[in-house]
Amino acid sequence: MALAHLRKNETFPQLAAGFGVSTTTAWRYVEKTLEVLAAWTPGLHEALAGLGEGDFVIVDGSLVPTDRIRADEPYYSVKHRHHGMNVQVIARPDGTPLWFSRTLPGRTHDLTAARAHSIVQACLTRQILVLADRAYQGPARPSALPTTTTASSRPTTNSSNRDHARLRAPGERAFALRKSWKILRRARCSTNRIGTITKAIHTLLTCTYPG
Repeated sequence: MALAHLRKNETFPQLAAGFGVSTTTAWRYVEKTLEVLAAWTPGLHEALAGLGEGDFVIVDGSLVPTDRIRADEPYYSVKHRHHGMNVQVIARPDGTPLWFSRTLPGRTHDLTAARAHSIVQACLTRQILVLADRAYQGPARPSALPTTTTASSRPTTNSSNRDHARLRAPGERAFALRKSWKILRRARCSTNRIGTITKAIHTLLTCTYPG
């Protein structure tokens, strides 16, 4: 029932009809399942365990679209031209997702979100190189994150940009996997619930069950 909700974005009345239970029962089963799955996701430092100097990860931000009116300014992302919630994702070079952040209002800049989630300090402490896109550039320098490299808009750095893109490309698999869950293409639930949903999906993607 929980899988149908996450994969197909079926509403609770649809789940109730399909599984032959009441809407209240469908809601209770799904919510309890999501809470358990979300509780199994690793914290940031746990997710980076085993990585250190010489390793690199890929960091990117993603918007989970929501049904919101334009008046709800904190949730409106100018970049995506849609209301939603900002989620930061850390992935291995091969695209395996390591960590999904808690959600922030959609208008939050990716660099601001990375700092708010302590991604900056966590990677700096372990001397892990981070590959990120131009959304993580600061106003005064090409990269505003310590130990972070970003693509540049300067014509003389085209070769470096190609190398940067080549290294980042396999990691994009993590973000494609996340978007394969239809509930994250257009969340019709409370914004407070989206964080639990993304963490539950992370557990399902990586099968990080206890024991």
